[in-house]
Amino acid sequence: MPKISVVILNWNGEKFLQHFLPAVVANTVNEQTEVVVADNGSTDGSLAYVAQNFPQVRLIKFDRNYGFTGGYNRAVAQISSTYTVLLNSDVDVPQGWLAPLVQRMDACESVGACMPKIRSFSQPQCFEYAGGAGGFIDMLGYPFCRGRILSTIEKDEGQYNDSCEIFWATGACMMVRTALFKKLGGFDDDFFAHMEEIDLCWRMQNVGYDIVCVGASEVFHVGGGTLPNNNPRKLFYNYRNNLLMLHKNLPAGVHAAVVALRIMLDWASALMFLLQLRFSYAGAVFKAHAAFFRLKKGKRGKHGTMGISSLKNIYRGSIILSYFLLGKHTFGKLRTLKR
Repeated sequence: MPKISVVILNWNGEKFLQHFLPAVVANTVNEQTEVVVADNGSTDGSLAYVAQNFPQVRLIKFDRNYGFTGGYNRAVAQISSTYTVLLNSDVDVPQGWLAPLVQRMDACESVGACMPKIRSFSQPQCFEYAGGAGGFIDMLGYPFCRGRILSTIEKDEGQYNDSCEIFWATGACMMVRTALFKKLGGFDDDFFAHMEEIDLCWRMQNVGYDIVCVGASEVFHVGGGTLPNNNPRKLFYNYRNNLLMLHKNLPAGVHAAVVALRIMLDWASALMFLLQLRFSYAGAVFKAHAAFFRLKKGKRGKHGTMGISSLKNIYRGSIILSYFLLGKHTFGKLRTLKR
């Protein structure tokens, strides 16, 4: 039985597999590590490509597209390794990328998940939007990263080469303790895609585990491989899932106020989209709220006792106000993180 399983979830991604799977196999497979491609019911030539060119890669086949959450949950259910790496199909991994992650997890049993630095495949000198050098949230649940705050993306000049605790690790490349992932029920299937990793990391912290970014490891991510950043469908998932995450994890004392304020701020952004004549984006916000109210029943009671104000690595303010009003466009300018 391998110690590490690197699981790539694929859905009609033959081109990405052709481009990136050779490096994953060459720079990953050894006596301790297996590479797994879990296929979400692809209808292109993905399965044939893997079977013909990489017989050492384990294939897990699903009958349809279960999304990022459902696909990974079903794949990890068939994994028995100590550690599982959830790796997007559009990630380029260099030689030596995996060892620092394993070493960090081996050295500290309190680490439930970790990630490498994520740099842009198209602009390798810069961090990548999806994860940068580790994720955080503010008091209202808005996510941001070391190396990426809202639309400002930093160049990697070694400023985040350290290993440090973070609030969330990106699902683009995320190592988890397999047994812990299963114990917590994996990703929330209702999320389908987007922000499911933040919800999972919050739940890990609720039961006493830390989340870490390991600066000695780095990978290169294309990003937007399934849904581009300017897609209204992606906006729908982000708005809906952020509310679901807050609803699940906030303690009773602040739950109602934070969720209500977030809904009002969402309405403000929908109004902005309307004024810009971006009607599909405004519609995505309202559809997200309708879906949230349908799904939220039964989610309460599953949250932990640690709220947004008591957890570590929370920005004790509003990242939006800090960005637009105070000009704090980079992580180094933020001074009120709770650690």
